[in-house]
Amino acid sequence: QVPLTESGGGMVQAGESLRLSCATADSTFRRYAVGWYRRAPGKEREFVASITRYSDDTKYRGSVRGRFTVSRDNEANAAYLQMNNLKPEDTGVYYCNSGAYADMWNVKYFSSWGQGTQVTVSS
Repeated sequence: QVPLTESGGGMVQAGESLRLSCATADSTFRRYAVGWYRRAPGKEREFVASITRYSDDTKYRGSVRGRFTVSRDNEANAAYLQMNNLKPEDTGVYYCNSGAYADMWNVKYFSSWGQGTQVTVSS
């Protein structure tokens, strides 16, 4: 298990952008795929985006496709989520996690989560 720390959240207005970071000091980070997830107030945690070990493939949930971009820098032991044209429905706590790429879509795959970073989008 690789401990990850999320950062970069904040409060913005609809249409604005944020860039989230997911970082670790553990160099084994590069062995695993990374996924981004979020939990809106009163709702269950959901998959947002994922990226393979070598950035050769990505996946997005339909509601963020075309607006969000996931990337990573293995030399920096970090992954990112660029969020453009934010909408109020994007509000929530955002988390990252690592593991097998084929399992990233399933939030139940993970046994533990970090504290996440809060994203609030006002209309």
